[in-house]
Amino acid sequence: MPSVLILIADGTEEMEFTITYDTLIRGGCSVISAFVPDIAYGGLPGVSPPLAKCSRGMNIMPDRYFDLAECGPDRYDLLVIPGGAKGAETMSKHPSVQELIRRYIERRKLVGMICAGSLAAKTAKLPMQPLTSHPSVKSELDTHFDYVEAPVVISDNLVTSRGPGTAFAFALTLVELLCGAERREEIRGPMVFPSGTPW
Repeated sequence: MPSVLILIADGTEEMEFTITYDTLIRGGCSVISAFVPDIAYGGLPGVSPPLAKCSRGMNIMPDRYFDLAECGPDRYDLLVIPGGAKGAETMSKHPSVQELIRRYIERRKLVGMICAGSLAAKTAKLPMQPLTSHPSVKSELDTHFDYVEAPVVISDNLVTSRGPGTAFAFALTLVELLCGAERREEIRGPMVFPSGTPW
C-alpha cells in the first residue's frame, strides 16, 4: 500500500488539503497528516499537534507533528504540500521542510505541491524545471522555473497544480502515479463528476 505524508499548517487551504487527502485514501493509499509549526513564533513541537486553523476558518486535527527524522522518504512514497497563502508561507520558509523536499527529490520519491505550496520548490532550491502554481505567486516562480499555466504539471517526480479548482485533477494524478491508471478510473466513476469534466 503506497504511503503518503501531507503537511498542514495554520492557513492551509481546506479544499486542497481535504480533497487530496480523501482522494488518495479512496485510491488505496495510507495517508498521514503532519502539522508544521510557524518558526516565526518559535515553531517548537509539543506532545500533541494543535488544531490547524485553515484559510477559511475550518479547524482540522492533524495526525502528528512534523518531525524531519520521522517524515523522510524511507517512510513515505509521496510528500504533499498544499497551498493557502499563510500555510504555504509557513511550510516554504521552514528549513526542515526545505530539507525534506530535497530528500524526496534525491530519492526519486514523489513530491506534490498545489497552489502557493509551489513556493516550496523555490525555497528548497529545486532546479529549473516545468512547474505551475496559483496565479498570485507566479511572479515569484516564473524566473526560477519553466512556468506552465496548466491544471497539473508533471516534471519527473515533482507534480504541481494551481488551486482549489484543480485539486481533484491534482489528487487523481497522484493516485494514478502511485496506484496506476486503472485504479484512478475505478475511484473516479463513483465520485460522479459532471459529464465533460476533463479529469
